[in-house]
Amino acid sequence: MAKIEQKQVIVNEIKEKLEKATSVVMVDARGLTVEQDTALRKQLREAGVDYKVYKNTMVHFAIQGTQFEGLDAYLSGPSTFAFSYEDAAAGASIINKVAKDVKELEFKAGVVEGVLYDAAGMKVIADIPSRDVLLSKLLGSFKSPMSSFARVIDQIAKKGESAAE
Repeated sequence: MAKIEQKQVIVNEIKEKLEKATSVVMVDARGLTVEQDTALRKQLREAGVDYKVYKNTMVHFAIQGTQFEGLDAYLSGPSTFAFSYEDAAAGASIINKVAKDVKELEFKAGVVEGVLYDAAGMKVIADIPSRDVLLSKLLGSFKSPMSSFARVIDQIAKKGESAAE
């Protein structure tokens, strides 16, 4: 009976993380060295992403009836999970960046804002710039025409002053 209660605590912990998460990324991290894993965990932690290894059976029970239920098909072999709470692409982006140098780190699947993606889909999601980068690009594109317009008006005003003299 004690084992069942211990397992239920873990299932409840996963459920709590899922309720708050905007995305979950599943990866196969077999073959990572301790240094590589520590560096990855540090980057994820700094970005506000929880990164944890859970038994597939525990995750299976926790995702039942949630938007993450599609991950059930990918629950085989060793799985590590990255739970993103604010920036939905943060976990995938960091993992993708690290995976470029560490070939052993592979996407299995993920759910981003309720949509299930396979490994290839997660790589596409990972390449999307963060919300802050997209907003700064948008503001930059607004600023450019205004700056050009201000320069033109300034030049017209200077021409008008020189013609009046």
